[in-house]
Amino acid sequence: MATQNQWAYTMLTAMLVSMLAMSGHKINSTLGWLSTDKNTKPTPVILLKEGTDTSQGIPQLISNINACQVIAEAVRTTLGPRGMDKLMVDGRGKATISNDGATILKLLDVVHPAAKTLVDIARSQDAEVGDGTTSVTLLAAEFLKQLKPYVEEGLHPQTIIRAFRTATNLAVNKIKEISVPVKKDDKQEQRQLLEKCAATALNSKLIAGQKDFFSKMVVDAVMSLDELLSLKMIGIKKVQGGALEDSQLISGVAFKKTFSYAGFEMQPKRYENPKIALLNVELELKAEKDNAEVRVKSVEDYQAIVDAEWNILYDKLEKIYQSGAKVVLSKLPIGDVATQYFADRDLFCAGRVQEEDLRRTMMACGGSIQTSVGAMTDDVLGQCELFEEVQVGGERYNFFKGCPKAKTCTIILRGGAEQFTEETERSLHDAIMIVRRAIKNDSIVAGGGAIEMELSKYLRDYSRTIPGKQQLLIGAYAKALEVIPRQLCDNAGFDATNILNKLRAKHAQGGMWYGVDINNEDIADNFASCVWEPAIVRINALTAASEAACLILSVDETIKNPRSTVDGPPGGGRGRGRGRPHAH
Repeated sequence: MATQNQWAYTMLTAMLVSMLAMSGHKINSTLGWLSTDKNTKPTPVILLKEGTDTSQGIPQLISNINACQVIAEAVRTTLGPRGMDKLMVDGRGKATISNDGATILKLLDVVHPAAKTLVDIARSQDAEVGDGTTSVTLLAAEFLKQLKPYVEEGLHPQTIIRAFRTATNLAVNKIKEISVPVKKDDKQEQRQLLEKCAATALNSKLIAGQKDFFSKMVVDAVMSLDELLSLKMIGIKKVQGGALEDSQLISGVAFKKTFSYAGFEMQPKRYENPKIALLNVELELKAEKDNAEVRVKSVEDYQAIVDAEWNILYDKLEKIYQSGAKVVLSKLPIGDVATQYFADRDLFCAGRVQEEDLRRTMMACGGSIQTSVGAMTDDVLGQCELFEEVQVGGERYNFFKGCPKAKTCTIILRGGAEQFTEETERSLHDAIMIVRRAIKNDSIVAGGGAIEMELSKYLRDYSRTIPGKQQLLIGAYAKALEVIPRQLCDNAGFDATNILNKLRAKHAQGGMWYGVDINNEDIADNFASCVWEPAIVRINALTAASEAACLILSVDETIKNPRSTVDGPPGGGRGRGRGRPHAH
């Protein structure tokens, strides 16, 4: 009897295996004999779609850490004033030259799931603070590098994560404690501080040679905004040709001359104290194919329709003229008839103005954007002291200067190659973000690796006061912070070991703000040298890097599904549960 039962179970098992094989699945764990003994539990069967890649445990953690090291290598040499630039070429052949960490990582198109975490923190640093994108990537990778030996030895990731969270809280509190508040009462003093913060941000950029010129421009731009400091209210326009010093800041709005019809050159190109009409109205005759179908029986009926159309257009134009507006801007097209009409009456018009430019004009000059011309009163018209159309390089630009409600401004960048002006724009974006942050969070720290060395010394001292594994892990965190000054030295071609030894000694003696002196291959008091940055930049970088490291350490298994294809294995490529791991 027992033999018959054994034979029946064997047949049942064979049938199950063959059915699973026919449905395109594979059995990941071995199907043992299904025992008849009641005390023995049957072996679990885990089924994943064929081609599914699973890896887990310590090898998986080490693999993720190694992937993050590769990401760090890509941006390592771009850090600091002597950092190198990267040239990236996409599939269509478009070249981008940049040393901005977030830009480089975005263009690298990283596919490794764990390494993508570093790309995400660089983007979040760029969105939140604007600068420090390379630093945050390097810090996260260095944290993981220091932890690698502990992971290999089998130390539980949760123990490491707990220690790292403690270390991050200590570091952030220390930054808040030692950061220097800025007095907001003295406007002149505040302005000097902001210029130094902007200059520090521009130090490591392509336009470092013109940092004095651009830092003043950036501070002027941010100071002209309202309390919200909206980034959209600073327009940046690029005009190729000319030198970098030919760049200018317009306290108001400037935009490129829009597409225009015949009769445009007859219009005046300069007005003093003009009224400005901002419209979202189409001022041209529609093509016949765009109109609704109308059946007419006589030529007179057709002529009446055409006349009505012309009358509607002329009625609109007359109302705009009667309103007293001298400059007419519209988001929609302004046709040749309207252009000629305005030219005959000494009005300036521009159609197809971008919505962003139209909105900024409204913010600067007042008034409101009208969707009809029925109520063109003085309340809805904007005004400025001077409107003029000016030649800038090879382009013509419309300038609105002396705006009564100037809560917006426009930076017109000049420069040679297209890649150069684009990188200048990215550099200015970082500086603008830094100045905004410095205004909102009025405390600063010294840059150039000074704050990292001070935190490293503080955490190293703290780790000696606690027992057990936490001591080693907080010591590893402290050592990882030294990656910033070390990389600054490496990128400048200095002897990193020698300078780091000097810095450790100086910080042990109480030289809190001593960091790398790039100009003299030595150490210097970077606070006295005016290498400053907002404390929030460092706090954000440390928090993001630590969180990324903890996130990567908490992942011990990766399950990667094969891509679903139309002609995949039967039952595997299409239908219910497509592309998901199956478990039974």
